[in-house]
Amino acid sequence: MIANIGLLAGLALLIVMALRGVNILVAALLASLVVAISNDMGFSTALLQHFPFGPLGAFSFAGKFFVLFLTGAIFGKMMAASGAAGSIASSVTQWLGAKHTILVTMLVCALLTYGGVVVFVVIFTMYPLGVALMREANLPKRLFCGATALGAGTFTMTALPGTPSIHNVIAASALNTSLFAGALIGIVAAVVMFVLGMVYLEREWKKAKLAGEGYQSNSQDLNMEKLAPALEHGPSWRLSVLPLAVVLGTIILPRLLLATGAVTADTALIGPLVAFADREPIIWPSFALVLGSASCVLLFAGFRSKAMASLGSGADDAIMPLLNTAAVIGFGGVVTQTAGFGAFAQWVLELPLPPLLSVFASVSVVSAIVGSGSGGLQIFMQTFAEKYLSLGVEPEVLHRIATLGAGGLDSLPHCGAVIAMLTIMGLKHREAYKDIFVVTVAIPVIATLVAIAVVVVA
Repeated sequence: MIANIGLLAGLALLIVMALRGVNILVAALLASLVVAISNDMGFSTALLQHFPFGPLGAFSFAGKFFVLFLTGAIFGKMMAASGAAGSIASSVTQWLGAKHTILVTMLVCALLTYGGVVVFVVIFTMYPLGVALMREANLPKRLFCGATALGAGTFTMTALPGTPSIHNVIAASALNTSLFAGALIGIVAAVVMFVLGMVYLEREWKKAKLAGEGYQSNSQDLNMEKLAPALEHGPSWRLSVLPLAVVLGTIILPRLLLATGAVTADTALIGPLVAFADREPIIWPSFALVLGSASCVLLFAGFRSKAMASLGSGADDAIMPLLNTAAVIGFGGVVTQTAGFGAFAQWVLELPLPPLLSVFASVSVVSAIVGSGSGGLQIFMQTFAEKYLSLGVEPEVLHRIATLGAGGLDSLPHCGAVIAMLTIMGLKHREAYKDIFVVTVAIPVIATLVAIAVVVVA
């Protein structure tokens, strides 16, 4: 009894501290201590074994995915520092106009994240540009925040096949599948998220106009607006999209060659390389991001003198997202070693649900507990995946449904990405979380259920 209460107390402590702005590293460590003490787990066992180096340890995760985080952050920094990301955003704005600010924001964020730019970099890139957009369109900031969350943190993160997101890579690495696993059901889910998300945000904007609600600046807006790149000195939009094309092309091309039969593993010269790309879900996307970074240097002449500084800055930017994610996973690593979690896992598996609904339920709950889709998915793959495979769930289907499920309840108030977005934009949970909840929790849950229905019908 005390052990189960301790599990709930640890989770509650993690959520409360995250909501109050406590550093997630400290919060995860303190919450882990509460779980360890209440479950009669030794301090040294919890803090020196399960938390850092266990199968779900913080440093076990960080070591495995360090290269992907590093290359993603460097590529994102180069796209931002060169003005390429700003050029893309400015061009899309000119094409669609300020009256379509929500669509502009969502599309630019989606394009950047699907192209390999990490979410935190996208937020930092879009917000300075978005201040002028919000002011011109008189768009409430909460809806700009919602549009950013929809574009950067939903379908490009979990649904679209081929995305180099950490979620897609975790599933591919654990199940020995490709980044394109479950492509059709992923596309269906992506369409649901896109359509429902846009309908909701546009409807909210109409309601805001009728209520006289508009853009209200805060203390951070002026400072952030000054960070917007000088677009007149940046590359053209045509040149700016090429690094994104390089990243996506590098990831997609080997898959296309294998799928069409144009190349096999035995084909001279190129065959072994294509086979390597297909079986390396961490290294190959990282290589694609390296090529994208190199193309920034080659294509943007005015950026070359700043390339080394951006490389170093990008490497620094990789550390905190990696450590924050790893710390949450470390908390999960302690939780999974308790008898209470074992009982919970057994209870979930014994629920009278069809296998795919059971997958959705288990990965959603775990992601909600740790406040991280990538953390929840990693825990799920370590503790549940083999059981579902033994029940006959195909690896490709498990890959996509689990990835989709991890991208729903992960965005509860204690989610690190949610807290970071609100902090960057100077907003409180009471001001903007409702819209974030709808587009990153409610709608992805609906999309996952639709995807499951598609699998069952097919």
